[in-house]
Amino acid sequence: MPVNDPVGDMLTRLRNASRARHDKVVIPHSKLKLEIIKVLKDEGYIGEFVVHEQTVQNKRTVFPEISVQLKYGPDRAPAITGIRRVSKPGLRRYAAAREIPQVLGGLGISILSTSRGIMVDSEARKQKVGGELLCTVY
Repeated sequence: MPVNDPVGDMLTRLRNASRARHDKVVIPHSKLKLEIIKVLKDEGYIGEFVVHEQTVQNKRTVFPEISVQLKYGPDRAPAITGIRRVSKPGLRRYAAAREIPQVLGGLGISILSTSRGIMVDSEARKQKVGGELLCTVY
């Protein structure tokens, strides 16, 4: 079944798996999703991730996937309390460097797609570059 918003689908998979206390979640691969996953790992919201390349099994193509290890606290509290898509296919949201909103007063992060790549809000402010607000994580 085709997905209209692949990034939104990825965020929903992460949110649902985290709330259900799963150890890992498998996400269809794309370059944008991989970059967002790298940012989430760098910020400490997820554990390790592995990219499974495209293979052929029994004359059937298995497309590339990203397997993400979820992170939990000592009492099994998820590291990702909330994850929300901001810029959607029907309504794109852009912000200049000075207009990038803080998430929960600086306790969360915004992930942006800028001309210099995918980065968190603090890095975008530091480099004085704006872009599309992909999602917020807290």
